[in-house]
Amino acid sequence: MRRPVARNLTVLAVSAAVVSVGAAAPPGPGPGTGPAPKSPVAVGYGGAVASVDPDASAAGIEILRKGGNAVDAAVATAAALGVTEPYSAGIGGGGYFVHYDAKTRTVRTIDGRETAPLTADEDLFTENGEPLPFAEAVSSGLAVGTPGTPATWQTALDKWGSRKLSSVLAPAERLARDGFTVDETFRSQTAANEARFRHFPDTAELFLPKGELPVVGSTFKNPDLARTYRELARKGVGAIYHGDLGEDIVATVNKPPVDPDSGWNARPGDLSAKDLAAYRAELQPPTKTSYRGLDVYSIAPSSSGGTTVGEALNILERTDLSKASQAGYLHRFIEASRIAFADRGRWVGDPAFEDVPAKELLSQRYADSRACLIKDDAVLTSPLAPGDPRHPEPCAGGGKAAPTTYEGENTTHLTVADKWGNVVAYTLTIEQTGGSGITVPGRGFLLNNELTDFSFAPANPAVHDPNLPGPGKRPRSSIAPTIVLDRHDRPVVAVGSPGGATIITTVLQTLTGFLDRGLPLVEAIAAPRASQRNAAQTELEPGLYDSQLRGQLEAIGHSFRLNPEIGATTGVQRLPDGRWVAAAEKVRRGGGSAMVVRPAH
Repeated sequence: MRRPVARNLTVLAVSAAVVSVGAAAPPGPGPGTGPAPKSPVAVGYGGAVASVDPDASAAGIEILRKGGNAVDAAVATAAALGVTEPYSAGIGGGGYFVHYDAKTRTVRTIDGRETAPLTADEDLFTENGEPLPFAEAVSSGLAVGTPGTPATWQTALDKWGSRKLSSVLAPAERLARDGFTVDETFRSQTAANEARFRHFPDTAELFLPKGELPVVGSTFKNPDLARTYRELARKGVGAIYHGDLGEDIVATVNKPPVDPDSGWNARPGDLSAKDLAAYRAELQPPTKTSYRGLDVYSIAPSSSGGTTVGEALNILERTDLSKASQAGYLHRFIEASRIAFADRGRWVGDPAFEDVPAKELLSQRYADSRACLIKDDAVLTSPLAPGDPRHPEPCAGGGKAAPTTYEGENTTHLTVADKWGNVVAYTLTIEQTGGSGITVPGRGFLLNNELTDFSFAPANPAVHDPNLPGPGKRPRSSIAPTIVLDRHDRPVVAVGSPGGATIITTVLQTLTGFLDRGLPLVEAIAAPRASQRNAAQTELEPGLYDSQLRGQLEAIGHSFRLNPEIGATTGVQRLPDGRWVAAAEKVRRGGGSAMVVRPAH
């Protein structure tokens, strides 16, 4: 039987309400004004925005204050993140957009994932019969997919927005022109990419001013990106998919502008104007599963996020996690993640190319057939073999297993709500930190290296791999923007995170921490994380790795390794009295930024 959640949600509402409310956004960022205030939690009315960056959250709040809705504010926030978080997001990338419409009480989504060139095949990342070294592939034109972010913005605005693209791009254009204050996260991410940024003169000129790392506290301006945003505002996204901006992207991908003295072999891609013209951001139904009497909606394939989080929740459905010890809770969470990742690797890919049994993966019957593998006093062995969701067999095992392939861990997520009750959870990316490292000359933005999310070769030649490259194919993602509704189809909470394949475990742990363990949203986000992805070892953040819990779990067979930081979540929660709670990280990535239009205790 499902345990009612009403009493837990009441406790959560009270807990959230007594947390420090944070601050509303300033009128707008600009040079000399210093960074916008940063707080991990804010409570109030009129709408809410949570992102990793205060200037980006302020851009969204500005649009809400001017009467825009959640979709308008989400696009404004995303465009601003393209300025202040250029190594994680921007118009050179893609993402997934989940929208709750308060009027119809329905959830719809946009798949804005990048696509491979129409000339791509399974051997895209193979040379001389062998897969390319990953480090050589990522900083190349070969890694760049057709960008989906601009099409996502326009599709969302056309379908659900109330403002024109030119209006919602204005805060980001101003931010790029006037500049933002460099923080330690921006400097450290630049430093981590310094060597490969120097391979590309346009990237070095932009992100290494006067040949040096940007100084913390200095003002960083990107006039090229400001001009690009102005062009998009004037011409629309057709400038990318049918115009001169697109021509510049194609030229850059097919002949990456490399410093000839660097010695770097930036393999050319094969992107064409035809690829850009053919691109579509796909409107599609969300994934849906029930958990503790609530409905959990997320993104369907090509991302594996919705199906994998949903399957893991279904596996956990029969266990009362609210009464489990902390060790017992983590054990169940880890094992459910392990099983769901085993199935993800075998079954999920681009549904335009693969027969993805999404409905079956999300069935409670299938989850129950997999959950019986979990024992309280023993640990499953990875790589665990997948099950067959089309023909569930209780506790079936002994099939052929394949390890989880690598996926870049840098992305960004934003969550927005408005005064009408509409909600957006939107995760966007250029793949790894700094994407391909290639800046489009004169345009001020980095290109993605998203095609490296494909498997370069099958993880196990004996097991079908649904994530090999193909013409126009979308690489599998782990992005999992999630919106949870109550039995009356009203929003309870919305969350999402960056982190590559760790996105799935981060969203799962945040949801179970909030819904099952009774943590206020900001504390569920801040809690130390574990991530098991059908690997021999589970990754732990220091708060768990250095705790007694690690020893308790090792005693029953778990093996761990340290990961200094997993994910960077943001979320919003609707309180029963109509207030919104916006929540973000307290520490990870330097702390996030939660804002509301009108703060209230």
